Amino acid sequence: MSRNRTLYIDADACPVTREALACARRARVPVIIVGNTTQNLERHIRRDDPRDAGKARGRDATHDGFWVDVLDVSIGADSADFAIVERLRPDDVVVTQDIGLASMVLGRGAAAIGVRGRVYTKATIDMDLFIRHEEKKVRRAGGRTRGPAAFTDDDRERFARNLTDLLGR
Repeated sequence: MSRNRTLYIDADACPVTREALACARRARVPVIIVGNTTQNLERHIRRDDPRDAGKARGRDATHDGFWVDVLDVSIGADSADFAIVERLRPDDVVVTQDIGLASMVLGRGAAAIGVRGRVYTKATIDMDLFIRHEEKKVRRAGGRTRGPAAFTDDDRERFARNLTDLLGR
């Protein structure tokens, strides 16, 4: 496991923040939760979670390397996305529902995982972007596209399993 890796959570409407934090605690990977200032992102953090790298060092083995912080961004479109991308390093992992952000993450040499557990890859991201673009064209023309299926416990379990694998690489 790389000690340089950070997990970023694009927290805007993220249904798996709690699971992502649990995976990071087990893998001893630091986390930055990124979202706009209207959200109460602090609610996801345990009272005993270290809040910065300095406080994480020297604590018991369960916290060694793990810490969590919140990055509040403005309400503007894509504010969280750009805040994440400007901080990314190649070994980092990003949790996001946003295919555009996933594409930028892959372009920076980092990894991206969707909230249903899909690990985005360079081999398929162009097709994902194309499908998103085509669906947007249909909606702009007044058409309808299928929305996502209901979020299930299987999605949550797949996410936790695949994130654990990503963080362990």
